[in-house]
Amino acid sequence: MWKFTIRRLLIAIPQMFLLSLLVFFMAKSMPGDALTGLINNPDLPAEAVQELRVKLGLDNPWYVQYKDWILGALQGDFGNSFTRKMPVTELIGDRIWNTVWLSAMSTVLIYLMGIPLGIWSGKYHDTLRDRMITGYTYIGFATPLFIFALLMLLVFGFMLRWFPTGGSVAPGLEPGTWDYIVSKIYHLILPSFSIALIGLTGTVQYLRSEIIDTKQKDFVRLARSKGVSEKRLYNNHIFRNSLMPIAALFGYEITLLISGSIFVESIFTYPGMGQLFVQSITTRDFSVVTALVLISGFAFIIGGLLSDIIMSIVDPRIRIK
Repeated sequence: MWKFTIRRLLIAIPQMFLLSLLVFFMAKSMPGDALTGLINNPDLPAEAVQELRVKLGLDNPWYVQYKDWILGALQGDFGNSFTRKMPVTELIGDRIWNTVWLSAMSTVLIYLMGIPLGIWSGKYHDTLRDRMITGYTYIGFATPLFIFALLMLLVFGFMLRWFPTGGSVAPGLEPGTWDYIVSKIYHLILPSFSIALIGLTGTVQYLRSEIIDTKQKDFVRLARSKGVSEKRLYNNHIFRNSLMPIAALFGYEITLLISGSIFVESIFTYPGMGQLFVQSITTRDFSVVTALVLISGFAFIIGGLLSDIIMSIVDPRIRIK
């Protein structure tokens, strides 16, 4: 187990290095740079802009810029935001926990709703109950997340007024108080349900297929022929073996929620990393964009590593000798 984990960690290191190179060159391939918008500024002469470009190292060779950028990133220094006039690390630090809480609540809702629906659909397949559940999953697969989030916002936010339509907490509340915590959760409900009601479709379909496949295996038939009750058969054999792959996909589920939160945070004006990413692209704030892409990429690599480790625990046959 430890050999497998160490080997996967060693594989993740060059993946992170290649990811950092890719992010750096993608940022450099974008037209202009962070100071392009200052060229036509009448209050700032061209000489001052050029002097600032030299001071920031934007005229250095690419390998010098990459070295300075990656060394700073390893120390937690992603530079300064040119539009917000503050360190990128501090700016992201103010937003990252909002995204973490949104992803965590969405993940809990996906599993709380998706696992029972998948079990019912697989246990009673080809029945009316199964057709209703699979019908919903087909609609969920075909519905873009941002369209569904807009409908949720319109119906439950503006028409029924059951939930707030923006922000992460009511203004004027002191952090750490009970009212602050309740308001924080209240603002999370609508965006997290928007993500979960679409995100659970994959979990339901995957679990349904696993249960239907497991019901037809020889060890299940053998247990049934020995007189094992259906309740014990499902609880001790079918469900347990069907849930193992779902647990192994846990790491990927979390990282996929990060990408999905970009649309939801923008729609609900929820102050997380997704909304910050969209705003930074529109304002050409390259320091913030590269930092967010790098952090998200690292999260995907770590999520894949976590899934591999979980899979090696539930199924030791895949461990590398």
